[in-house]
Amino acid sequence: MPVPRRLIAALVAVSTLLALSACAPAGNDSTSTGSDLVRVPEDASTIGEAVDRVAPGGLVIVGAGVYEEQIVIDKPDVTLRGAARNDTVIDGGGVRPFGVVSIADGVRVENLTVTGATFYGVLFTGLHDENGPSAPTVDGYEKWDPEKFPPLQRFLVDHVTAYDNGLYGIYAFNSQNGVIRDSYASGSADSGFYVGQCQNCGILVTGNVGERSAVGFENANASDSVVITGNRFSGNRIGMTLLSSYQEAFTPQRSNTVVGNVIVDNAGEQTPAQADGAFATGVGISGGVDNLLQRNLISGHARAGVLLSNTEDLPTRGTRLLDNSFTGNGVDVANLSASRTPAAGNCAADGLTTAPADLAAQLAAACAGGTVPQAATTELSGPTAPPGLSYLRVPAPRAQPDLPQRSSYPRLPDTVDMPDVASIPLPDAQLLAEWTGIR
Repeated sequence: MPVPRRLIAALVAVSTLLALSACAPAGNDSTSTGSDLVRVPEDASTIGEAVDRVAPGGLVIVGAGVYEEQIVIDKPDVTLRGAARNDTVIDGGGVRPFGVVSIADGVRVENLTVTGATFYGVLFTGLHDENGPSAPTVDGYEKWDPEKFPPLQRFLVDHVTAYDNGLYGIYAFNSQNGVIRDSYASGSADSGFYVGQCQNCGILVTGNVGERSAVGFENANASDSVVITGNRFSGNRIGMTLLSSYQEAFTPQRSNTVVGNVIVDNAGEQTPAQADGAFATGVGISGGVDNLLQRNLISGHARAGVLLSNTEDLPTRGTRLLDNSFTGNGVDVANLSASRTPAAGNCAADGLTTAPADLAAQLAAACAGGTVPQAATTELSGPTAPPGLSYLRVPAPRAQPDLPQRSSYPRLPDTVDMPDVASIPLPDAQLLAEWTGIR
């Protein structure tokens, strides 16, 4: 898959800054006492100060305003909530690496906007130890022992807007049992939403809008019990990707459920330049195994609705494309896998257009249990990718809906209540369309 991986270098640089933050006030110790409720600016002048003062399990409410800071949450079960989603803005100014980073279990981030970070807007990560946040070696090929970095547990992103952030908008890495819902991301030079490096993830991504990024949603090596449903990915360079990557632990990526999403018209010109080789593609699967794509609307992609390829020596295998609606694509399914790493066992109903043409019959045969290597093409027509914009120049989104007020914040559950996939219908083409577009 032609999406370059810059994850390791980003984590190394940010980890240095996080480690400095972790050496700051002793009040950041998760065993310290503090207030159950801290309001900004009434009780604390900055969000960072409020996080220092809040108790584990407490609530930080941030009033309307632009906050030129970056926040590390290292106390469990803290809720960081904006008073007004569109008016509570954490602004990286194009110089600060991140907006909000949580390295503690059970944290909620909700009802606010994060913009202008050079790396990412909101990150949940278990990539830290008793000495503070850390990172794997930069070459990405030395074996990284995941047991040294146990995954973060229990997280929630709810009604968050992340726009014009340098790499990722909303990002869960080495984390389990979390939900990203009813949020918005645009203007990311890598991906608006990203879930990476976990096994038995227990992660639900639902009700989100991702547009005007290089990739709307990306998964690298996040496997088992990842459910992506009821989202709209449109106007990106690529709608979504499922990738295996040797730069992260747990290759290959496998067993995601992608059901009931609208993935349309991903050939956006007002997007950061990246992933040009797959520009105008709905879904890219590179080295992924046993993924299910069912009852999605995949439409308006001049290159391909679904594009299969390999990651180095990792083939794409066992993809099931069931009951999706393919319309207006250059071809519905294409296979660009290298001959040394052939795709096999990928299944789709008969009647789809494919590249090469004989792939269609092989996809249909695989639904009956065939596992033979599947025909690939070396060329796939499609539009030339436009030059792209700086991520800081991607137009800002229209105002997004606020999260209703809550009276209590109980501890997040240990596991996520997943939807009944069988009951999720093919979505209407206008799903979440009212929240797309610019100001």
